[in-house]
Amino acid sequence: MPELPIEISVTETQALLADPSSAVRLIDCREQDEWDICHIEGAELIPLTRFVEEATVRLHDPAQHLIVYCHHGMRSLRATNWLRQKGFTATQSMAGGIAAWSDEVDPEMPRY
Repeated sequence: MPELPIEISVTETQALLADPSSAVRLIDCREQDEWDICHIEGAELIPLTRFVEEATVRLHDPAQHLIVYCHHGMRSLRATNWLRQKGFTATQSMAGGIAAWSDEVDPEMPRY
C-alpha cells in the first residue's frame, strides 16, 4: 500500500468518518480545556502535553488508520510525525484542524 499523504482535508476526514466500512480512528491532541469547548464526535482525547505517555499505552496497531487533529493543524502535524517515526505509517494530520472543520463541515460548532 502506498504511503498516505501526511495531511488529510476536513472533507476527506468527514467522508471517512461517515463510511461504516472505514476503521479510521480520530485522535484529538488538543488540551482538556479546548476539548471541553468543542470536539468532533467520536474523537479520542490524547493531549499533546501527554502524548508520548498516553499514545504509547492507548495506540497498539501501527497499521490502523489514525487521523490526528488540533486547533489549526500544527500540533497534530507534530503528533503525526512522531507517530510515523514510531511505525504508525497510516497516520495523517487533519489540515486546518477543528477551526477548518467548523468552517467547512460543521458551522454550528463553537469556535474559540
